[in-house]
Amino acid sequence: QVQLVESGGGLVQAGGSLRLSCAASGRTFSSYAMGWFRQAPGKEREFVAGINWSGGSTFYADSVKDRFTISRDNAKNTVYLQMNSLKPEDTGVYYCAARRTTNWVVSTQAYDYTTWGQGTQVTVSS
Repeated sequence: QVQLVESGGGLVQAGGSLRLSCAASGRTFSSYAMGWFRQAPGKEREFVAGINWSGGSTFYADSVKDRFTISRDNAKNTVYLQMNSLKPEDTGVYYCAARRTTNWVVSTQAYDYTTWGQGTQVTVSS
């Protein structure tokens, strides 16, 4: 089973950009679909973006579509989330998650993902 470590969070002004990274341990990273979720204070954890094992299929929450891009580098065991045009409502703790599957379609459900990182804080000021 992989272990996940996120990095790249921080404080940014509205309209700015951040790039999150999630490094995975283990030799089977290419067998995992990956997802990014976030949780704002007082709110439930929500799906942000997902990518299948090969990188050939991605899916985004409507709230981040056309602003965020998920990608992966299986040679580096890393998944990325490029976040542009950030808004204050993007503030929260961002979690990387892994699901061992070779399904083409990406799941948006947190319960499908079996391994989670510790999270990285993203704060967008207005």
